[in-house]
Amino acid sequence: MLYIGIIGILAALDLFIKQAIEQQNESDFPKELQKSGGKILLYKNHNPGFSFGYLKDHPELVSMIPLAVASFIGGMLACLLKSKGKTAEKLAFSIALGGAVSNLYDRLVRHYVVDYFSIQYGKLKKVVFNLGDLFIFLGAGLIIIIETIRTFKER
Repeated sequence: MLYIGIIGILAALDLFIKQAIEQQNESDFPKELQKSGGKILLYKNHNPGFSFGYLKDHPELVSMIPLAVASFIGGMLACLLKSKGKTAEKLAFSIALGGAVSNLYDRLVRHYVVDYFSIQYGKLKKVVFNLGDLFIFLGAGLIIIIETIRTFKER
């Protein structure tokens, strides 16, 4: 139940922020996130495609591919939940699925993903994303680290 709660909390957090952004006027953006010292800018971007608008002219694919990926991640987590231990793996898949659920909701209900912040550092300045994206990257990164460690231990 813990891992289902993590998924729900992470998805709800991102969706809550997206809704707050959506309720503001477009003319209010971009703006600096308070107390970030200018390191984080807030935006109100609607992305009908994948990253950088990729495949935006193919809405069916843009909806169905994330649905398939989220289903796969959910299936992997369901298999893991049946076994004892593997806490790190369960946590990693839960974090990734929390982000995936939030973005999938956007794709299926809004028909675009709300991207709302940019980190003002190097090439990241050009990228606007949301917490769901960060959760997906964090979960995937943890899975890679876990599997890399496991591979070295098995040698």
